[in-house]
Amino acid sequence: MIRKLALAAALALAPLAASAEPDSKVLAAAKAQDRPLRETLAALVNVDTGTGQVPGLSKVEALLRQRLEALGASVETRPAPAFGGNTLIGTLKGSGQAKLMLLVHYDTVFGEGEAGKRPYTERDGRAYGPGVADAKAGLALILHTLAALKALDFKEYGQITVVFNPDEERGSRGSRDEIRKVAAEQDAVLSFEPTFADEAVDAATIATKGINYASLAVKGRSAHAGGAPEAGRNAVTELAHQLLQLQDLGDKQKGTTLNWTVVSGGTKPNIIPDLAKAEGDMRYFEASEYDRVLNQARTIVETHRVPDTQVTFELNQGRPPLPVNPATRRLGERAQAIYREVGGDLKLVEIGGGTDAAYAFQPASPDRPVVLESLGVVGGRYHSPDEFAVLDSLTPRLYLATRLVMELSTGGARR
Repeated sequence: MIRKLALAAALALAPLAASAEPDSKVLAAAKAQDRPLRETLAALVNVDTGTGQVPGLSKVEALLRQRLEALGASVETRPAPAFGGNTLIGTLKGSGQAKLMLLVHYDTVFGEGEAGKRPYTERDGRAYGPGVADAKAGLALILHTLAALKALDFKEYGQITVVFNPDEERGSRGSRDEIRKVAAEQDAVLSFEPTFADEAVDAATIATKGINYASLAVKGRSAHAGGAPEAGRNAVTELAHQLLQLQDLGDKQKGTTLNWTVVSGGTKPNIIPDLAKAEGDMRYFEASEYDRVLNQARTIVETHRVPDTQVTFELNQGRPPLPVNPATRRLGERAQAIYREVGGDLKLVEIGGGTDAAYAFQPASPDRPVVLESLGVVGGRYHSPDEFAVLDSLTPRLYLATRLVMELSTGGARR
């Protein structure tokens, strides 16, 4: 344990590379992967892997296993039972001590048949196709980072663990425990989601919000809306009252939001509704905000406008936040220095979307593993038919990932 803690500290505090010149061998290795990487990306995009689409997920799983094994990794699968598919875990052994994890998902949000309708295409410097950036390009970047390291004969890491999961787009309910378990043994976790700053902006993510799901239910009493409305207890009216009462639960200074997004109630125009429901989306950076919002909301809903109604507020936890922390910021600054070697300007951003990287973060030990998100491709318009990946970002991003693995493996030393 002492060795692991010392190693983690060394990785977190290792000096930034001072040179603005690229490592010529690494750059050459990255450039050599450009065409093979695009071919890998096309093969991945051209298979439907929407969450729960088991035939397509199984096909891509087999492809990923084959590629990992060809790179020298031992591969095991662990079921992700919530929606189907398996989490792949590949490991490569090296000669050093550092334990590094490369993470991304292989499911998409798109339905069956989308890959056939919109196969992988390249035009005007961009690649298109379902899931091309989120996150098929992340898969390709991980595979070709390993290929570049192999071409460089670099083995100074202790162990590289690759985790590919099949259910991220539905909250990673079947894979999150495995992500947490594997991440707890690592010194650093690099996640290959695409950039999530403004469209087509080079960025890495150093903090993300957590996601909670709010639900509000009102039970009233039905009655004839024309003949005896006073005998009823209007659940829709009470729901509207509660939504107005609850609209200020967010905290702008802390970045906490609660937005009501789905509302339902009533059955027929001539019946006083006896049931009404609402669903909402809560985003937050600070873990303590869950308890604050839950407790304040439950106090607020005790005050009714419509008497004799029953109001219930629930707040179900989704992904936790990846909080701002010094270790991640230092790793982000190291990534910025590396990216400058190839003329890039890497922004460090905090975003509102959730990430599997948050499952890798260990609140009880925030310096280990150190977690950095959005090392995938530069892209935009995610989850839409116009989703794209910027082709000119592939080589710089591959160079960045390869150099990061090398520096983390050697405590910051240049090879």
